[in-house]
Amino acid sequence: LPSFPTRRSSDLQVPLAPAVRQRPLVLVVDDSITMRKVSARVLEREGYEVQTAKDGLDALEHVHERLPDVILLDLEMPRMDGYEFAGYMRNDPRFRDVPIVVITSRVGEKHRARAFELGVNRYLGKPYQEADMLSAVTELLAERRAANER
Repeated sequence: LPSFPTRRSSDLQVPLAPAVRQRPLVLVVDDSITMRKVSARVLEREGYEVQTAKDGLDALEHVHERLPDVILLDLEMPRMDGYEFAGYMRNDPRFRDVPIVVITSRVGEKHRARAFELGVNRYLGKPYQEADMLSAVTELLAERRAANER
């Protein structure tokens, strides 16, 4: 009989590697349907594939099914807020390297500091400028690509 390698549970769910994709996948996480729609429209117009989630728990389901290349994340949401979601992402080796851009109405220094302590990559205030959001996404994708090529 052939011997099959034993599988650890951590090996079972291997999301599609970002390098395989034609278009980068951006996950927009916000409890406001308007923010999700507006952000998705802007990103799709620039050629990105977009998934949306209404809160952190919804977003967790998405990242377990398909790993995004970048996440746009609101902080204040029901069920699981942006801080909890970012903490979860940074504490799980499978998701640790996914860049996170916080987009929030919480522009005070304590909120910004807490988000950066959790490991978010960029922090934008609402209402955000389309150009700022797009440049954050573009820069983070370029940084990630460069890190993967090393």
